[in-house]
Amino acid sequence: MRINYNVSAMLTNNALANNDNLLAQSLERLSSGLKINHGKDNPAGLAIAKRMNAQLKGLDMANQNASNGTSVIETADGALTEVTQMIQRMNELCVQACNGTVTDEDRKVINDEVAQLKEEITRISETTEFNSQPLLNGEFAAKGYTDAEGIKVNDFSPETPPLVYTLDRLTIAEEEDEYGNTRKIVTDIALGENFPEGMEEPKVDDSFLTLRGKNGFELKLDLKKAEAGSYDGMKVDVTEIGPMRLQIGANEGQILSMKIPAVSLRNMGIDDIDISTATGAEDALARMSGALAFVSDVRGALGAYQNRLESTVNSLDITSENMTAAYSRIMDLDMAEEMTNYTTNQVLTQAGTSMLAQANERPSQILQLLQ
Repeated sequence: MRINYNVSAMLTNNALANNDNLLAQSLERLSSGLKINHGKDNPAGLAIAKRMNAQLKGLDMANQNASNGTSVIETADGALTEVTQMIQRMNELCVQACNGTVTDEDRKVINDEVAQLKEEITRISETTEFNSQPLLNGEFAAKGYTDAEGIKVNDFSPETPPLVYTLDRLTIAEEEDEYGNTRKIVTDIALGENFPEGMEEPKVDDSFLTLRGKNGFELKLDLKKAEAGSYDGMKVDVTEIGPMRLQIGANEGQILSMKIPAVSLRNMGIDDIDISTATGAEDALARMSGALAFVSDVRGALGAYQNRLESTVNSLDITSENMTAAYSRIMDLDMAEEMTNYTTNQVLTQAGTSMLAQANERPSQILQLLQ
């Protein structure tokens, strides 16, 4: 038996300290409900869980972004519904003006209503907004540029690669149609660099030059303001600039580019209609179907975007649900299991305290030897 060094007490104290630490850890886990409260608890698990948590927060925001995109489409489609109704009304007026029972004076009165409807379509196109951003004025149309004055890129399909295209030969002339309207026509054209093989015959309609190819390639140029003459070697720069980019995923590059073309009278082909004469009324009536088809195409494209966004929302919900379950398996505590550990550690701590008291009493037994 020794007095200076009570080894039994030291061993008991170490065991008690370990049990007390385990008891404190159990208390912390039970009070927080988390299995990992500090990096030391599970370094690898903590790193994985924090990445998952960041992903979950990103998914929640991406879900909100997709829902906002749906709201944008609903706003635009609501405005286009009114535009469709106005075009249908204009079509009725054109049919009325084409009738031989009305005079030119009657047609002028009818034309006044058509002019008001055209102004209202323009106003809707310029003022329809979402979060102060105009939607129908071409702000979110696909952007392209040419190096020729007066020739503009009107539109191109999503399947058209963003490259610089060359027209080796392009000659533009003017002619009058059967209604006396001056139109731009193409008398000579040769496609050059970057155009795909198997291009269709170029088409010119209402001063729009349309170039179509395989796999959905389509490029539309507006020649209305171009001077008659030769534009050999003209460059057409097709870019990815313009469409509204919706971040619909938690990671970089998970975006949806939503193209909303300008809903303008020019794009509808009714910018210069005048039904104050019988000839003008016939010309306008011939264009109404094209105007209605243009608006219907825009609405159809927006509807396709909306369906895609709704599917995206559903997919994000499922992904978030599964990832939350995975995150919970790493971070959340099994309360029943931990309560068992807590009870065990509590009993061991109480036993260790009692044994430490006994170990501290042992040196006093030496006094019995001194009696």
